Amino acid sequence: MIILGSTGSIGTQALGVIAARREQFRVAGLAAGGANPALLADQVRAFSPDRVAVATDSAAADLRAALGSGAPAISVGAEAVEELAGSPCDVVLNAITGAAGLRPTLATLRAGTTLALANKESLVIGGRLVTEAAAPGQIVPVDSEHSAIAQALRAGRRDEVRRIILTASGGPFRGRRRDELASVTPEQALAHPTWTMGRVITINSATLVNKGLELLEAALLYRVDLDDITVVVHPTSDVHSMVEFSDGSTIAQCSPPDMALPIALALGWPDRVEGAGRPYDWSVPRSWSFEPLDDEAFPAVTLARRAGRAGGIVPAAYNAANEECVDAFCAGRIGFLDIVDTVAAVVAEAIAAPPEPFSVESVLAADGWARTRAHELTGVLR
Repeated sequence: MIILGSTGSIGTQALGVIAARREQFRVAGLAAGGANPALLADQVRAFSPDRVAVATDSAAADLRAALGSGAPAISVGAEAVEELAGSPCDVVLNAITGAAGLRPTLATLRAGTTLALANKESLVIGGRLVTEAAAPGQIVPVDSEHSAIAQALRAGRRDEVRRIILTASGGPFRGRRRDELASVTPEQALAHPTWTMGRVITINSATLVNKGLELLEAALLYRVDLDDITVVVHPTSDVHSMVEFSDGSTIAQCSPPDMALPIALALGWPDRVEGAGRPYDWSVPRSWSFEPLDDEAFPAVTLARRAGRAGGIVPAAYNAANEECVDAFCAGRIGFLDIVDTVAAVVAEAIAAPPEPFSVESVLAADGWARTRAHELTGVLR
């Protein structure tokens, strides 16, 4: 295993899965931004990787100082992470955050290695650059929703699939009207009812932008038309997603909300990892409910459909503008509703722009432009 983004939420949970199964998995390499050198040093000591890649020289210096003479080979910079992703191994888990994950995703696919993909952004913004680089079955999803879809698809042939039902918890503000969301705070938005995640994805779950990204990911990963994916709100996050087949049967994948199960399944795919997740206690009464998504209060999913239909660099603009807006919201520069409103403005400009040849360079240029444009807009919004 090579773990990219090892000190983040998914990376640390993946290493927890591996730590309990040393006879099954071995860590060959780690990559991290370097913001938490003490944790990275602990991971190096615990797993003895052959190679480590970090983002900056200062992070490398901190790591060498923490490890002393026991430090493995340490390389620095985005190119070092990309090179590590393309080096020989069985599985690369890409848990890097944001557009920075695109080049490592492509490097993994070029190397012919199985890609356990937690960095949904690289697929969303890379689009056909990623899907065309991947061999059949080479990308294995880590997101609980897409893992659920992959499991449910085993119940029938692809030509029997009628639609995918993508479940959403609804976040902390489920049931509120749009006008009731104007005054919510970052602290309230970070209080997710069922999952413990990083800052950006938690805010994205509150705005439903995360579900918009997952919609685009599902369409690309499973080659399903955007109109054949339905988002439904399921507050308890027990049913992670469903597949409806042509005969009217709907297959759901269910488990208590815990990322250890989809992470372990991605690392061991197509085999299940015994004891990876907690089963239900069926001696305890429980009930699950489902409700339609309120597109008026939470327009992020509709906006994602618009970006996906436009294609090209537009999904990259959707993702990048949102990340900038999340930072602005957490810094108190804009309100909660301004996040998606600003993303919508940037997406509209991206759609109206003259089309360019689609490439890694144009995608990353669009990412930079969208961040700048969102920053300009959030600088004047109050």
